[in-house]
Amino acid sequence: MKPFIHDDFLLSSPVASELFHGWARDLPIIDYHCHLPVAEIAGDHRFETITEIWLKGDHYKWRAMRTNGVPERYCTGDATDREKFEAFARTVPSTLRNPLYHWTHMELKRPFGIDLLLDGSTAGAIWERTNLKLSRPEFSAQGLLRQFRVATVCTTDDPVDGLSHHAALSRREDPDTIVLPTYRPDRAGAIDDPASWNAWVEQLEAASGLAIGSWGTFLEALERRHRAFHEAGCRASDHGLTRIEADSWDESSVSATFTKLRRGEAAERGEASLFRSALLHELALMDHGRGWVQQYHLGALRNNNSRMRRILGPDTGFDSIGDFPQAESLARFLDRLDENDRLAKTVLYNLNPRDNELFATMTGNFQDGSVAGKLQYGSAWWFLDQKDGMEKQIGALSNMGLLARFIGMVTDSRSFLSYSRHEYFRRLLCEILGNDVEKGLLPRDLPLLGRLVEDVSFFNARAYLGIPLGRLGRTAGRRAA
Repeated sequence: MKPFIHDDFLLSSPVASELFHGWARDLPIIDYHCHLPVAEIAGDHRFETITEIWLKGDHYKWRAMRTNGVPERYCTGDATDREKFEAFARTVPSTLRNPLYHWTHMELKRPFGIDLLLDGSTAGAIWERTNLKLSRPEFSAQGLLRQFRVATVCTTDDPVDGLSHHAALSRREDPDTIVLPTYRPDRAGAIDDPASWNAWVEQLEAASGLAIGSWGTFLEALERRHRAFHEAGCRASDHGLTRIEADSWDESSVSATFTKLRRGEAAERGEASLFRSALLHELALMDHGRGWVQQYHLGALRNNNSRMRRILGPDTGFDSIGDFPQAESLARFLDRLDENDRLAKTVLYNLNPRDNELFATMTGNFQDGSVAGKLQYGSAWWFLDQKDGMEKQIGALSNMGLLARFIGMVTDSRSFLSYSRHEYFRRLLCEILGNDVEKGLLPRDLPLLGRLVEDVSFFNARAYLGIPLGRLGRTAGRRAA
């Protein structure tokens, strides 16, 4: 009997199968945005159990388990690793048509080589088999990156981070996987809680070696850390925002708001918006000045459950898609930078599917011919990085822009097993193209289609990002037409 995850999983036509197996499958991965813990990569961490690598910190699984009536102690609480795994295993059959069902079995297939469907009856056998493999060197943090053929990883790092783990990784001789930092200054604009913000500013003072007593010195400290990140190999920033704020401001009012915040006083709503508008613009100028790529993840409504936030803290799986207006402020922000030719290469990620076409058309407003695909409509992310979400993102991009210039998938994940999402994306891309051929919408020209698949899977990101690749990426070549 054919296993559920088989060679042609998601591939329903001969053309789709040929494109995936012949042009996409063996290409390395450039993961230009993720949340992998760099300390675990630097320490080449060994995972003790499948629970540690699979369930610890995984909001997707926690949400499914809670929805299935699993008590919190089996998600984030004091249950044993075995108990938590078994609780998830009993939940898996209820995830049919949820992307977790696909991801779970793809991750069991690769890298563990397990074809069993996970449920309560198979949990014991799968527990033993996965834990046995996790004890092997090829299942360490770096070993898994090699297994998945990851050429480059860009982690997500706060400006106050000392980057010591990145420094240690940079000293490796000819590594298979290069690991680079990404500058994520969200806390610089998190001024709704002045006490927490001031505590972070004190960390910024320590990291930058600069006393921060004014708006000007605040920007200088951020610039110093920007330079330090650049020297550490960083070539991209990232921002996680509900929406981009782009009001018109003057330096005196922003300076006054900064002084108010440093006194521990809350900013009024209008003051806060002006402050963040000015901050985002200044950060974008830094990115352009150093030739970085800037990324904006827009549209999440975070930490909705106040009771669970008090119990568990933020970012524990109680977030959702938001319905924020995006177009006008986003256009103002990009136009203000473009007007003086200081708009960096930019990737825009959308979380609300109603805005797919909005984002896809917005990128077209600021293409200037200087770089192919200078503005990118980024891959489907968070709640949308599943079959339907990916297909809709690819559809909007294809209709409103150039799919052939797309820089492809990211994991956006904390899990070393989530590289199956790159395989998932590549299979869906090949399936979409194969279906179009079957319908007569695209020519049955495999070299033409294969070149597009190669570009979107790997080569576009390599050219666009301009970052170094580990040995796994440098040896990658195109298939001969």
